[in-house]
Amino acid sequence: MTEQNTPNSPEIDPDAALRDRLADEFMAEAAFDGWTRAALAASGRALDLPAGEADRLFPGGPLQALTYVSERADQRTVEDMEKEGITTLKIRDRIKGAVRIRLERHAGPREAARRALSTLSLPLNAGLALKLLYRTVDAMWYAAGDTSTDFNFYTKRATLAGVYSSTLLYWLNDRSPGAEATWAFLDRRIDDVMKFEKLKGQVKSWTGPKRPGARPAARR
Repeated sequence: MTEQNTPNSPEIDPDAALRDRLADEFMAEAAFDGWTRAALAASGRALDLPAGEADRLFPGGPLQALTYVSERADQRTVEDMEKEGITTLKIRDRIKGAVRIRLERHAGPREAARRALSTLSLPLNAGLALKLLYRTVDAMWYAAGDTSTDFNFYTKRATLAGVYSSTLLYWLNDRSPGAEATWAFLDRRIDDVMKFEKLKGQVKSWTGPKRPGARPAARR
């Protein structure tokens, strides 16, 4: 992938470094106080920012900061996948690697992630929750080398959304060493998906067009 300026890169956004610092501090605060305006203000004070600076950096408030954190995590996940040559692996290992990199390296503090889900689960935030989930799985498929443009484009993303969401929920409550139980759960989910795709392929072969010259089954 050719290098290009991203929305939070210094070439486009001179406040990128400061916004990153504030986002990191906000995640730490959110682990205790949730994704709230009070936590955002506390983050600004913890960094000794001038009054109102946190609001200037995130004029849309906590939800804008949460969106920023999620999209930054997507970007970093893609970068890590590309660095590790994920596209050279089998498809199941690409997806496993994508989900694991996203959770293990870029999900932030576990309690902050839990509180982010609570915020996004509010009916008023349902649209944002779906948008962020779509962007995450779309980024993963992109970095995994997906080039589909037909209906498979959407089915792949819907399938990965289910795998990622369920694994995220499992990870939030996993206390096993190194989150080993989560990665075992992820393996099982991917196995289920692969079995379903295999079955779907078999059904297509059964219901596909008849071969030329094929004789119809005899009636009883």
